[in-house]
Amino acid sequence: NKQGMTTTTNGRIFATPPALQQSKQEEQDSFIIMTDVLNPCTFASGGIEGFPCNSGTIEAASFGLATGIVGLLFTMYLMQKLKQAPRGNDVMNKISDQIKSGATSFLRTEYTYLSGFVVVATATLVILYTIDPPSGDKGDGMRYGGCFLVGSILSAAAGWYGMKVATDANVRTTQAADQQGLAVALRVAFTGGAVMGFTVVALGLFGLSLLLYAVSLGYSNELSETQILINAADSLAGFGFGASSIALFARVAGGIYTKAADVGADLVGKVEMDIPEDDPRNPAVIADNVGDNVGDVAGMGADLFESFVGSIIASISLANGDVALVMLPIWVAGAGILASVFGYCIVGTKDGATQKQLLLALHKGTLVASILVVGFSGILCAALFQGRTNDGYRIFGCIVIGLIAGVLIGQATEYFTSYEYYPVQSITDAGITGPATVVIQGLGIGMISCVFPVLILVATILACDALFDGYGIAMAAVGMLSTLGVTLATDAYGPIADNAGGIAEMAELEERVRDTTDALDALGNTTAATGKGFAIGSAVLTALSLLAAFKEKANIPNVDVGDPIVMSGLLLGSMLPFLFAALTMLSVQKAAGAIIIEVRRQFAEIPGLREGNAEADSDKCVAISTKSSIQEMVLPGLYAILSPLTVGFLVGPNCLTGMLAGSIASGMMLAIMMANAGGAWDNSKKFIENEGAHGGKGTEVHKACVVGDTVGDPFKDTSGPSLNILIKLMSIISLTVAPQLEGKENWEGWAIGLAPLIIMVIGTIIVYKLFWKGGQNLSVEFSPAPTDMMEAGKSKEIEIRPVT
Repeated sequence: NKQGMTTTTNGRIFATPPALQQSKQEEQDSFIIMTDVLNPCTFASGGIEGFPCNSGTIEAASFGLATGIVGLLFTMYLMQKLKQAPRGNDVMNKISDQIKSGATSFLRTEYTYLSGFVVVATATLVILYTIDPPSGDKGDGMRYGGCFLVGSILSAAAGWYGMKVATDANVRTTQAADQQGLAVALRVAFTGGAVMGFTVVALGLFGLSLLLYAVSLGYSNELSETQILINAADSLAGFGFGASSIALFARVAGGIYTKAADVGADLVGKVEMDIPEDDPRNPAVIADNVGDNVGDVAGMGADLFESFVGSIIASISLANGDVALVMLPIWVAGAGILASVFGYCIVGTKDGATQKQLLLALHKGTLVASILVVGFSGILCAALFQGRTNDGYRIFGCIVIGLIAGVLIGQATEYFTSYEYYPVQSITDAGITGPATVVIQGLGIGMISCVFPVLILVATILACDALFDGYGIAMAAVGMLSTLGVTLATDAYGPIADNAGGIAEMAELEERVRDTTDALDALGNTTAATGKGFAIGSAVLTALSLLAAFKEKANIPNVDVGDPIVMSGLLLGSMLPFLFAALTMLSVQKAAGAIIIEVRRQFAEIPGLREGNAEADSDKCVAISTKSSIQEMVLPGLYAILSPLTVGFLVGPNCLTGMLAGSIASGMMLAIMMANAGGAWDNSKKFIENEGAHGGKGTEVHKACVVGDTVGDPFKDTSGPSLNILIKLMSIISLTVAPQLEGKENWEGWAIGLAPLIIMVIGTIIVYKLFWKGGQNLSVEFSPAPTDMMEAGKSKEIEIRPVT
């Protein structure tokens, strides 16, 4: 209307940003010129009764569907290319098959449990939105429930497919390192990571585009195209909810699995037994390598799948039915897929390359993709906003700012986590005085590393808000994630290279092969740390965009931070990331303790294992890690999903807004600190092992840094990354239930809010009784108990007894 407001048929009112209050006739003229040829409705007199022909959704979805298919086809091409690389000898294949079997078993078990949750959540959404449909159409229940189901399936599929490829690429990377050298090995590992990257973006964009069109069907012909787009955008929140839920459980369970096995293998193998990393005598090494895939490939893939689709959903929700604004995020994401294909093609290096040269080789791909996205985005903004060029310039600026912010955050993370720079070297130097100073220095480095990413994000948020309000922030997130195909490839490459080194060690290949894989692994540690910084930055922008969308859909115009209700929400939200991180850290400690005890038992009871004359029972450690991680993911998931529902319905939308804001601020700081501290500890150890600093392996400084690395493992691979999903999941759940909270006063819906609160309390009691208090704890007594840890490892006089 003339006041710049959009009023829906059921009375809901949304404020249109000032930048959008321009001539609709100009917009329609330019829009028709550009897209009428592609519009199927041009060739028909109208839609089928009950299924109106909505040109806006068709045109918005068409490019997303097309580029999603291109991405999937390119993924298939990469798969065929990867299969052409040789797999190696029988010993290498046996080890690779063990890793693949363990990873497959874990994901199958995890998805079996999650399928029950998905069915219950889908049914709940169908019933809730059929009884009380936000748009007044009884089909809303099927729309919300269907979107949730599809989002869950696609998120799980991306993780599964990426993991299967990664566990196949590891042995091929080892063989390439043995027979063809560093350059070919890098290409093989990077191709395996690229399959994960392009699977995530292709499935995400294809599924989202298809659903945008599908959920727009079935509305009355009396509704305007604008209103249909608004209703469709509301339904897509269910897609993000489904993707976020799977991502949370995949990240938490995968992180607990990988770090429990890693900590157990390192403490007993390296510290106590003084045997090399990935030594086949260590019963936990297979579980450790399995964990790299389920945590750092499947988990990271699900995490960034959620960010990718979440940023697009937030943008569409904030578009308020403006066709051009709905189309732009989908088309920019599609252009990003095409740009990432070019970026992948130029990644390469030469044999004998240094760490900086290897890093530059990967950076080239990201840089080229980013430049192409800038060009594509400029063209799209010019085409879509022909009648409102000022809007086009502003939104284009937001996209470019998001891209630049992603690059800068990656550079800042690299500085604090690469051993080429002072922060990591200072941690290594701290090892001269023992492990305690290594831990202290690492914590300090992690805390100070928060400064630059936060400043970058603050500048990004302020600039984009000034340019185009909340929609501008959402488009900055879309821009940052537009090159995800190649960015995620550089991240997923890391665990493949790590696995390749493990296979080389366990297959007892020549030292030169391990040197090559170590160089790739060190690079992978840096790219993984950089990827975590990128994931955190994109998570914050996505969560802020979803928060803005929630405020708009729930009709919360202003929030007073001095209001006790809002302040209570802020405090609750600030506490939740610490509770979440604590639960995951304690879970790693519990699971790692069980692994340590099992490894010690095998060294004590299997004759000839330490001498290499007997084979370790690695299946036992895999089973322990699988069982522990599945059990321990329940409580964090319960709190993450039910907390916003409890606060939103029990107290009210104002309190929920405060809680979301508090969780974003607190979760961002904690995630950056934990991810960077963990990465710095890891590379302080690699600095000694790869560069021979302070005397190289086996020295007291090396042992001190191994302890720091072990402390940092759950920091960077379990708790830190999980916080990204926590803040996004809480925001997308709030957006999903926003129609139910619209117009609610404080405490108005307290009776409904009691239901999730009671479920949380009952769930906490059950988990505590079954898995924490009721579980069997084991203590290990060494008799005699020598002070030297290596001698303790050699001792056969080990008694393992249950403690009640």
